[in-house]
Amino acid sequence: MGKYVCIDIGGTAIKYGLLDEHAALLEQKERPTEAMLGGQAVLEKVKETAGQYCQAGGVEGICISTTGMVDPYRGSILYANENMPAYQGICLKEEMEHAFGVPCEVENDVNCAGLAEYWNGAAKECDNVLCLTVGTGIGACAILNGKLLRGASFSACEVGYMDMGGAAFEEVASTTALVRQVAKKKHEEIFCWNGKKIFEYAEKGDKICLEALAKMADWLGRGIANICYVLNPEVVVLGGGVMQRESILTSHVRGAVNRHLLPVISSNMRIELAHHHNMAGMLGAWYYYKTMHP
Repeated sequence: MGKYVCIDIGGTAIKYGLLDEHAALLEQKERPTEAMLGGQAVLEKVKETAGQYCQAGGVEGICISTTGMVDPYRGSILYANENMPAYQGICLKEEMEHAFGVPCEVENDVNCAGLAEYWNGAAKECDNVLCLTVGTGIGACAILNGKLLRGASFSACEVGYMDMGGAAFEEVASTTALVRQVAKKKHEEIFCWNGKKIFEYAEKGDKICLEALAKMADWLGRGIANICYVLNPEVVVLGGGVMQRESILTSHVRGAVNRHLLPVISSNMRIELAHHHNMAGMLGAWYYYKTMHP
């Protein structure tokens, strides 16, 4: 039975492992990305990671999910921000296939997360899906009529840059924005706070944290409603660690979406939490690979 090396390249960590023909996880590990060392250093680390498995034999393909804008057909990085210098322009597909002699497919990490939920997760059996990942920034993936929406230059659904009346969506509705707002209200340095601490304080009734979460939920609701007016999905899947706090944030986001969206649309759409969490990138990369090599 064939094995597939699956690698999820994030800004902080590279998650990797082996999946079999049926997407069963055979092994899972992770290592720090050390993105600040630059794209070439990250590439060498990815090669080293894949090499551990390829040298053992039995690997049929390499499946990569990565941060940045991706040309999925060339398997190259079209755009990457300054957090990973000189990553833009690197052709992962070509590099990996040349190094190991097996097929390699590469897709954007948020697209992979959406594909994982579409294939076997919160959006299973839905043809029209919006998947939103809320973290340091905000990313999105749209699947329309069963097909991934990529756009003319492979940059569809870069919703984090969407203008929300003078500020980008991710500047007002991401975890980064939440932490910044709480620190400012508390008159403390931003490094004193993180998403987990804010939820802990909110659960104890801290007024500033509760108000910041309510404001974040409203901004998320506005943004999601705007996207839904365009895409009209059956389901909106919310991913990212901050969205897993069902009791505080997710229910407020559902309410905010309903406030900002016409009932004729919201009544025919549901909002779900992502199922696959940290495995989403690897599973989505495997699923994408299989669609390219049926």
